[in-house]
Amino acid sequence: MSSVVTNITNTSKNQPLKASGEASNFDIEAVRKDFPILKRLIDGKKLIYLDNAATSQKPQVVIDCLVDYYENYNSNVHRGIHTLSQEATDAFENVRNKTKNFIDAYSEKEVIFTRNATEAVNLVAYSWGEQNIEEGDEIVVSILEHHSNFVPWQALAEKKKAKLVILPLTEEGQIDLEQAREAIGPKTKLLAVSQMSNVLGTITPLKELTELAHKNGAVVLVDGAQGVAHLPTSVKELNCDFLVFSLHKMLGPTGVGVLWGKESLLHKMPPFQYGGDMISTVKVDRTRYNELPWKFEAGTPNVADVIATGAALDYLSSLSMESIRQHEIELTEYAIQKMEKLDGMKIFGPRNIAERGGVISFLYGKVHPHDLGQILNDAGVAVRAGHHCCQPLMTSMGIHGTARASFYIYNTKEEIDFLVESMKHVDKVMGI
Repeated sequence: MSSVVTNITNTSKNQPLKASGEASNFDIEAVRKDFPILKRLIDGKKLIYLDNAATSQKPQVVIDCLVDYYENYNSNVHRGIHTLSQEATDAFENVRNKTKNFIDAYSEKEVIFTRNATEAVNLVAYSWGEQNIEEGDEIVVSILEHHSNFVPWQALAEKKKAKLVILPLTEEGQIDLEQAREAIGPKTKLLAVSQMSNVLGTITPLKELTELAHKNGAVVLVDGAQGVAHLPTSVKELNCDFLVFSLHKMLGPTGVGVLWGKESLLHKMPPFQYGGDMISTVKVDRTRYNELPWKFEAGTPNVADVIATGAALDYLSSLSMESIRQHEIELTEYAIQKMEKLDGMKIFGPRNIAERGGVISFLYGKVHPHDLGQILNDAGVAVRAGHHCCQPLMTSMGIHGTARASFYIYNTKEEIDFLVESMKHVDKVMGI
């Protein structure tokens, strides 16, 4: 098998972008009016927010939902018979149902609220992993994984004396399926892979990878932290065993993540944490645990933010994830065409627009990504700079980091034009 290191090529000016499809069908200007933060000025300049892969902005309906909870029915859930507690519980559990529908799950029992996607991965690693990974087993991940879907498996493999197997990428930054067929075999117990890369924008071939893993008797965990916010997602179609994602990347508040798991697996897994609300009965000599999903939700949950998450899911559903995906295809295609005209621009990731989301990582001449990020910030443009919690990927690419622009429902082609125009002044600012 070849090494995991790959020279991921930049998008070449000599390669035409592949067709992007039909136009999106929601009113972008109407959408923008729903986000109060977009009215903000940065040093007197209009904010252009292109850091959505880190976290998205919040529409007014989500903010109002938070205020409404605290003003009108602030209470703990599952523990009271008084009106406020019943109202809070109903609102909280209603979001579980909305989440089930949003990802096309089988049952509300399979939807577990966590603090974030990272905690959801760790829950699986500690609960399922401790029970099922043994010495000599193999855990397969790809080189493009976020640290949150890399380090827990690295640590588990070390603890259990298992082997961490790394899937390499093709030159364009896609998981190499030929190498995957060699890497995933009878010793594979778990495949943990991203739905979409937060660096390269790569939309991974989950169907092929999942079929290959299941053929070898392995369990599949999908890191949907980037994908669920941007792509129509059905766990029934993915046929994965676990899916994790964070709501703060999809218009919801911070502090809310989701673990979805097949009920048959969740039933066999021991609790991740112990304490209130995850119990059925407690006696001096033994404790009986609660049923799903509460078995994995110890202590007071993040009630307010979960409830406000419901407003975020409603908002996304009203636009339709198909339209959101198409809007981002248009933006990404437009941005690459504009950015690649700049001398010294190097863009990483798949050339085929159908295989990438609205994330563009790039290097610009000899300018350090952090310097580029600061210069763009002075122009009112918010991008991310650094290794993006993907140091193994950066090492495989032979670089230390990139600048990254990432798009969402409220971004426009005019903002991309301003990004490109701002970069034209970078050399002058740097004295190059």
